[in-house]
Amino acid sequence: MKTKNVKLSKKRKAAFDKVDREKMYAPAEALGLAKDVATANFDETVEVHVHLGVDPTKADQQIRGTVVLPHGTGKTAKVIVFAQGEKVKEAEDAGADEVGGDELVEKVQKGWLDFEAAVATPDLMAKVGKLGKILGPRGLMPNPKTGTVTFDVGKAVSDIKGGKVEYRLDKFAIMHLIIGKVSFEKDQLIENFTALLSEIIREKPASTKGRYIKSISVSTTMGPGVNVDTVKTSSLVGEEE
Repeated sequence: MKTKNVKLSKKRKAAFDKVDREKMYAPAEALGLAKDVATANFDETVEVHVHLGVDPTKADQQIRGTVVLPHGTGKTAKVIVFAQGEKVKEAEDAGADEVGGDELVEKVQKGWLDFEAAVATPDLMAKVGKLGKILGPRGLMPNPKTGTVTFDVGKAVSDIKGGKVEYRLDKFAIMHLIIGKVSFEKDQLIENFTALLSEIIREKPASTKGRYIKSISVSTTMGPGVNVDTVKTSSLVGEEE
């Protein structure tokens, strides 16, 4: 199968040439470089890609959770809440973009998906559960483990709006996560990176054998990937691989 060559502009080629694909950069250096080589005329998103040495098919090696990034992601997420009674006002006061019970379930069933996160009170999960085939594949299904199935809907909405992000493995044991924007100061990106990696390392399954963090790279929306030194990352977050 032939691959199609993508022609880069002179500006982008010059940016890509600044990145040594064979080098493992210290986290701060990698993030600074990713910012430097971002050439798009919009505020690019900064992403982290983490490949873990786990088996995603094993239940005890499934890694999923949430972490509040100190400086948020640079974007305020749209949050919906499945709730009724007094919890409706609590969710609305916290900034939820849409709140409802049966009518909201029906709206989503009909294909409405204009949101980035969903919260539900436990008493409505029997109804929300019917949306599993719609929300599940998109990573939007409320889950007790991520704090999105709760009666404390005000806190859940506030946390998500304030920069709480969910991390989870894909079928290749890789996590793809947003840690900010190119417009962030480098120190802000480093602090977000550190908070995220600290949490992922803390979640290391006891049954894992061999190297846990196999590789890390950072990139921007249009920029090249920059390899991050995993040993220096472990040192940064106070853990040893």
